[in-house]
Parts: sequence; structure tokens; C-alpha cells
Amino acid sequence: MSGRLVAVSTGRARQVGVRRGRPLMSAIHKAPVEGRVAVGPVGLDGDEQADLRVHGGPDKAVYAYAAEDTAWWEAELGRALGPGAFGENLTVEGLDVTGAVIGERWRVGSTELEVCQPRQPCSKLGIRFGDPLMVRRFAEVARPGAYLRVVVPGELGAGDAIEVVSRPPHDVSIGLVFRAIMHDDALAARAAAAPELPAPLVAWLSARAA
Repeated sequence: MSGRLVAVSTGRARQVGVRRGRPLMSAIHKAPVEGRVAVGPVGLDGDEQADLRVHGGPDKAVYAYAAEDTAWWEAELGRALGPGAFGENLTVEGLDVTGAVIGERWRVGSTELEVCQPRQPCSKLGIRFGDPLMVRRFAEVARPGAYLRVVVPGELGAGDAIEVVSRPPHDVSIGLVFRAIMHDDALAARAAAAPELPAPLVAWLSARAA
């Protein structure tokens, strides 16, 4: 299977509001960058995450979202969005990101990336879209995008081919894990069986299953 990297986007943390009298910071506002971008173990050169308790780190190093899902949202919302609209680093086309199997690996440029877990919506998404209901809508629609681990650091750029170079034998997908987290406890045990999921998420899903 193969796809294409439409855009590479990065962003710096900035104040997006005030919460409990303190500045509310976020790096959800991403913008496409030109040329080749270096990718290290915890993400793209020039990119930041404001709250490292819930964003960033090796298991959320790079966030990918499908151009086809962005197009769906554009039709749903009645306005243009474009690359980076959901805070993604990689806007991809030709790949079923929701259907990607946890642990499958993508070769992009000189990097190799591993599908790790779905994105969970938070209040920053509502701020980004100017609509607090966007968090609920994102959860209901279940087009979450995928966080990726960096298996082989390197560089990538818009226009690069994306090749799915390996896929585990299980069928636990991004979409299944998202549904287990957001909608259906009955899926929790099945989702937790994917060995490539981060240990804290496996523990949380296992507790839900119990």
C-alpha cells in the first residue's frame, strides 16, 4: 500500500486563552512548511507541544491526518480548512488512516514511522475551530487521525511517497481503539490486545474491560 505526503506542518506554543486566571497555551495552530524537515525521536524540527502531559513524547511524536478526512470536514462545516487544520504534522492522502493497524510502519522520505494510537479530542480543538461543540463532533464522527512513533529518524517533505512497509498480524486499528476509548467499553479488551499500544493506554483499556 502507498500514499502521498500532501503537506508537512509545524507550530510553536502560543497563548490561546485564559484558564483559572492563567495563560492557556497550545501549539495546535500548525502551518505548512516548505522543503525537507528533519524528524527526530520526539518529533519534527521546529514543532512544539504546549502540554507535555498529554501531547508529545515518543508515543505521540508525529500526528498524521488524512486529506480525505479534512475534505469531509470541509463539506460538513461549509468552509475551507486546508493542511494543519487539526493540528496535524503530516497531511496524507491515499491512506486509510482510521483503518491503519496499530504497529504498522510507514516509510516516508528517509524516515520510518509506526502507527501508535488515535488522537483524543480536547478543549484545544474547540478553541482552534472557534466552536466548543467541535470536541463532541470530532468524537462522534470518529475520524481521529493517528499518532506515530519515530522508528528511524531522518527527513521528509511534501510530495514524498508513503509506503506501508509492514503490518502486524492483528486487526486492531486506529478506529477500533478510538471507539473503545470514546464509545464502546465492549471493545476495550480487544483494543488492549495490540502489543504496540503504549503501556499506559493498555492499562487504561484493560481497566475498562474489567
